[in-house]
Amino acid sequence: MSIFSENIRFLRTQKNLSQQELADKILMSRVRYSKYEDGRSEAPYELLIRMSKYFNLSIDLLLTVDIRKYPLEDILKLPDNRIVLPVVVDQLGNNSIEIVPQKASMGYLSGYSDPEYIENLQRISLPFLTNGKYRAFPAQGDSMPPFKDGSYIIGKYIENIEDLKPSKSYVFVTLNDGISYKRFTSFNKKSITVAADNSFYKPYDIPLEEVVEIWQYASGIFPEDFEPDRLENYDLKEMFLEIRKDIQGLDEKISKTN
Repeated sequence: MSIFSENIRFLRTQKNLSQQELADKILMSRVRYSKYEDGRSEAPYELLIRMSKYFNLSIDLLLTVDIRKYPLEDILKLPDNRIVLPVVVDQLGNNSIEIVPQKASMGYLSGYSDPEYIENLQRISLPFLTNGKYRAFPAQGDSMPPFKDGSYIIGKYIENIEDLKPSKSYVFVTLNDGISYKRFTSFNKKSITVAADNSFYKPYDIPLEEVVEIWQYASGIFPEDFEPDRLENYDLKEMFLEIRKDIQGLDEKISKTN
């Protein structure tokens, strides 16, 4: 039997309905419905839509996720028919944190909406991170201090963009930039404004239609050989960045006068 067949059988029994009662509710004969539940026929798209609306579950979830594994009330369903699998706990009751691999981070945009991809991610548990859905993302580039290449940023899933708080740090997953760690500044009806902690980079806007996920910073994991920069190196770096900013500012003034 297919996942879909198992799911609709499970959902029907959860509602204490007979096959005839459910068939009546979705406007078909019991004989026809039984073929889908027994896996003898594949459901056409119009039936999938009716099933999705009746059970209030996305088609994606009905077809690809064995929902018997998860409490339905814990599954986060997003407006674009994507889902975020529910919180998973270890034997001690600690939340499991899914880890996006460093080497496979570029593939996250293709896999974030694939339940099988998410289920296959490695997991760790940190007892001080509770009451939420957490995921660890690899840090890349020089716009994420103090996170260097090889370290991880653990984020707590944010379901509503209205929950963003100014000056707080988040992992933004966007269609153009992929995974990025930025500080939220403000938002309007069309975009959100973010800024890097590295002062060399200017704040910029992200169109709302490009945002696919937001995770609020919760903790960090640093590589074993991580050592803070010595003070003199830090001052030199800051001086260099200030010089670059001054040069950039002069270029802009010159371009405006021309």
